[in-house]
Amino acid sequence: MEICGLVSVKNEPVPLKSISVEVRVQDHVATVSSTLQYVNEEERPLEALFVFPLPADAAVCHFSAKIGEQEIVAEVQERQKARDQYDDAVSSGQQAFLLEESTESPDVFKLSVGCLSAGQNAAVTIIYVTELAVQADHSLRFCLPAVLNPRYTPAGSDEVLETSDTSEISGTSEISSGCGAVPYTLTLSVHVSSPKPISKIESNCALDPLVFLHSDHTQATVNLSPGHMFDKDVELFVYYQDTHQPSAIVEAGVATAPTGSLMSDPVVMISLYPEFPEEEIKSLATRGEFVFVIDRSGSMGEMMHHGKGAQMRIKSAKDTLLLLLKSLPMGCYFNIYGFGSRFESFFPQSVEYNQKTMDQALKRVKEMQADMGGTEILEPLKHIYSQPCYSDHPRQLFIFTDGEVFNTKAVLDLVKSHTHSHRCFSFGIGEGASAALITGMAREGSGHAQFITDTDRMQPKVMQSLRFALQPAVVNISVDWTLPDGVTVDTLSPPINVLFQGQRTLIYAQLKGESSGGSEGTVTVKYRLKNQPVTNQLHFCLKPTEETELSIHRLAARTLIRSLEQKERSGGADVEGIRSRMVELSVQAGVSSVHTAFIAVNKDSRQTVKGPLLQRRVTTHDLSPVIAIMQANCGQLRTCGSHLSALYADEQSFRCSKMMFPRAFTFLKMSNWEPKVTAPKQKIGFMTRIQNFFHRSSATATAPSDQTDSKSKNDAVPDPQKDWTLLQLVFLQKASGCWDLSATLADVFGKTEDELTNQKPAQVDGSVWATLLALIWLYGCKIEQQVEWQFVAIKAASWIGSQKVGDLSQCVHVGNVLLGCQVTKETLGI
Repeated sequence: MEICGLVSVKNEPVPLKSISVEVRVQDHVATVSSTLQYVNEEERPLEALFVFPLPADAAVCHFSAKIGEQEIVAEVQERQKARDQYDDAVSSGQQAFLLEESTESPDVFKLSVGCLSAGQNAAVTIIYVTELAVQADHSLRFCLPAVLNPRYTPAGSDEVLETSDTSEISGTSEISSGCGAVPYTLTLSVHVSSPKPISKIESNCALDPLVFLHSDHTQATVNLSPGHMFDKDVELFVYYQDTHQPSAIVEAGVATAPTGSLMSDPVVMISLYPEFPEEEIKSLATRGEFVFVIDRSGSMGEMMHHGKGAQMRIKSAKDTLLLLLKSLPMGCYFNIYGFGSRFESFFPQSVEYNQKTMDQALKRVKEMQADMGGTEILEPLKHIYSQPCYSDHPRQLFIFTDGEVFNTKAVLDLVKSHTHSHRCFSFGIGEGASAALITGMAREGSGHAQFITDTDRMQPKVMQSLRFALQPAVVNISVDWTLPDGVTVDTLSPPINVLFQGQRTLIYAQLKGESSGGSEGTVTVKYRLKNQPVTNQLHFCLKPTEETELSIHRLAARTLIRSLEQKERSGGADVEGIRSRMVELSVQAGVSSVHTAFIAVNKDSRQTVKGPLLQRRVTTHDLSPVIAIMQANCGQLRTCGSHLSALYADEQSFRCSKMMFPRAFTFLKMSNWEPKVTAPKQKIGFMTRIQNFFHRSSATATAPSDQTDSKSKNDAVPDPQKDWTLLQLVFLQKASGCWDLSATLADVFGKTEDELTNQKPAQVDGSVWATLLALIWLYGCKIEQQVEWQFVAIKAASWIGSQKVGDLSQCVHVGNVLLGCQVTKETLGI
């Protein structure tokens, strides 16, 4: 059985001492240099093994090791050739380093550090480039995955590490304040430059003050504050002015590269933000089949974050389902799936959305728990795709998961094979979400990906994706280039299958030939939206941008390699030719791929190796008696649940051990073992049942920071009571969009039912009055959370519009006086 970190056969201290990270952000691209400092504290040579995550679409482009004053720079080779060279070097006593990408998930890498002498230090440097994702608030998100994090703890993980050796490392462990201190230090510095002024930089971690290097605010630096505990992903959010302006970066090729190769020619990266006609943006679809797929594995019972007031992941998902169910348009179809080691659906097939089916679904949502074992998403997806689609109701898939699966590429291939029959919107919950899985499902399913980490509120991000899902589908998308005579273009990115208002689209292309005089190119995107032709254009300069350090070429190569990988997995003719092309691209561009590896050998070092090399992994604690259980093989682990329950009888200790040994607990989840954790019992009164069920977490998005501040995104914590009132109001809404006049509704407003009834204008129906008050309260008291209740309000306004209401302006005036608001009739959208 594989356990966490870098642990020797004697479970002795960690050889990883420090991590230093430098990030250079240039507009939408980040170049990241990470240096990991190791030391061999053994009395004989050591082989260190380390598995760690990187961003899903990162292109690893440099790997080197420095031993003393000597630096060894790795080269990219065909994978098996690199492995053979590594094995030969280590067995002959030479120092060697091998960096490989997982065959199952492109965001997991394995580093083998071979034959470190006793007491010797080694500094390993890895450099990669990655695109920065655009967030709902228009910021660009950079994420540094925590090395000590059970993020990639796949079920049946031999495929990930390609070994059955029980001493191989499997993943990494998350450290909480209750479990001890991280054994190494992390330093992080960031340099940001952009043609557009930088507004601010925020983070989920504490930062030093932001320093602008120029008066026009186009360059800035910021550092992670000292003392950071690397116990979670480090997220940075970069805000530019005019983020949504289309842009192009042209990067010159390498003069010494083979003529006609990708690296020899200029490459252009186009960033587009398609602009939809205003009238089409406002006309949201009223049809569709909405399928919500909720992860109910054991890990969903963990907290969203480790801070005060954290909410369980499954609880946040249930609150979000409430908002989604209330926001759906009448007459659409829907279903809800829960999955773990098995899966189940609320209805045999999607049903029409009405009051009856909504009530049935809400009852089931209340009963949902994180009680379905492991995380197996492939089978429920197969079942969903096997269901026939409804005519004129395009299928929209919403998938919520913390992303711990081993067969990422198989899942992505399945989603891609059904891309023409649905759109997929994916949500990574908590620190354990695999970026490769979440972003990959959205990309292959022509949808949109969101990450809900730390103190993020799930609801705003999900509602943004619902708005995308309700947008009319864009069809017949084409990309045309207009270039000077003598210049041709070879598009490297896959064809565009989907466009959303406000969502960025990236295109990579290779420019061939020499211009006969022109210095400008044009890219034109054409499509049809609700049978209307739309054209967006971008003019760009062909002059190469300086100081890009081949980052655009490497990202373009990575994009092309990913497309070739998918072709290879789909089978068909010339698989060997596709694989050969991938290896050629990878070696020429110097970027990682599934068929290559980085290999570095110190040929000057050689020593006699007596006996087997020690193997080590990261650990941070003296290992308790439970280590004996953890090191047992898979068959023995099937019977160890009772021992674990006895050792960890309280919830805090159990959670702590689970963080230390994620692989073992993942196996136990697969075996449907659940810990017998004792917890204090609580008495719940009738008046607090609804409140407790839909009680909001105190975790939320931060308040806006000062323009020059670099603040933590979890500085601001809202009042849970205020959040509860919003969810209670939503809970009381009917499927049609109206509310009934009741004491419970009056309680939300802080009034009595008599106060609401006595102020009701004559000749106005009770439901109309209640619905009007609900709208006034939302716009007057909850405007800062409008993104969460926008569709609830649209339904309510539409319902009122269908009723016969006398003097609506007078009704709004009376409602304002009653609730202490100042909302105009026009604001309500009636």
